[in-house]
Amino acid sequence: MTAPTRQRVDLGERSYDILVGDDLLASAGRHMAPLLRQPRAIVVTDATVAAIHLAAMERSLADAGIAYDAVVLPPSEQTKDFGHLEKLIARLLDMKVERSTTLIALGGGVVGDLTGFAAAIVLRGIDFVQVPTTLLAQVDSSVGGKTGINMPHGKNLVGSFHQPRLVLADTAVLSTLPRRQLLAGYAEVVKYGVIDRPEFFTWLEGHGMSVIDGDAGARQHAVIESCAAKAAIVAEDEREAGPRALLNLGHTFGHALEAEVGFGDELLHGEAVSIGMVLALDLSVRLNLCPAEDAARLRRHLAAVGLTTGLDCVQGRIWNPQRLVQHMARDKKVSGGWTTFVLVRGIGQAMLSDEVDMTDVEAVLTDSLPA
Repeated sequence: MTAPTRQRVDLGERSYDILVGDDLLASAGRHMAPLLRQPRAIVVTDATVAAIHLAAMERSLADAGIAYDAVVLPPSEQTKDFGHLEKLIARLLDMKVERSTTLIALGGGVVGDLTGFAAAIVLRGIDFVQVPTTLLAQVDSSVGGKTGINMPHGKNLVGSFHQPRLVLADTAVLSTLPRRQLLAGYAEVVKYGVIDRPEFFTWLEGHGMSVIDGDAGARQHAVIESCAAKAAIVAEDEREAGPRALLNLGHTFGHALEAEVGFGDELLHGEAVSIGMVLALDLSVRLNLCPAEDAARLRRHLAAVGLTTGLDCVQGRIWNPQRLVQHMARDKKVSGGWTTFVLVRGIGQAMLSDEVDMTDVEAVLTDSLPA
């Protein structure tokens, strides 16, 4: 087995490593053991992931001499709410969790966000480790310490910044994902190229299908490059006071779409981000910031790998631009009544703007409606 690639997230005393490689699940306990304050951990996962990967995780913990318990949650974006957070914390307390106990988030973004938030608040804060099992979680949600839950008002409106002690991204587990989940995660990979890595975007244009189709080398390269991109931005701006907000490219639109469908499987987060990035570049073109060819280039690439790029993505759904704008007005990035948008001057040249006229946003949404 080759040694994993190590990427440091440099945050002073809260610094940690991201390990990326094949078959890391089998050695997870060995990598975690030096970081644990006591040899005890509680694995939090969902029913889908538990059926495939929990036994391997438990074996690795046992091999490292780490005592463990497990909590299994329902597998749905709708699990990210106060009700399931309360149930999770109650289970942890029933298991006599201590401040020296470590939680292990074994799963996708929902499990990672919910477990991280529980770790941030139970007993006023305990350690946790991220073991992301989806492409989206490996390249985005497991890194950076954002934790939280959804509200009917919008996405991730309640939460905390709480950094993990370690992130273990086992790219071999991606082979168990349905293609739709892989594509959803790939949207977040593309995002990094559009923000400030134009060479990476060009690489994706040539190798994106290899990432989706299962080429091990291409997948590792995509995950490593994405984690490096995010680690650099998080190290510069941990709490999103400035440059980290660029990571929200496509998310202001995307979160509005998710809120409109009720955060269900009708529209996955990565699918919403794919559409949101297209809309963000269309808005940038409308505001004379971005060449139309760059917007077309993004749309071509997303469509070429099989991602949805338009509001015709959900069969039978009739979108109301005014309602989507209302969702944006409740976004957590609103300041002084203005919604902050991530716009671009071109591929690899993202920028922030809090001076966008919402009539332009509504016009872009209207233009994007299915004929």
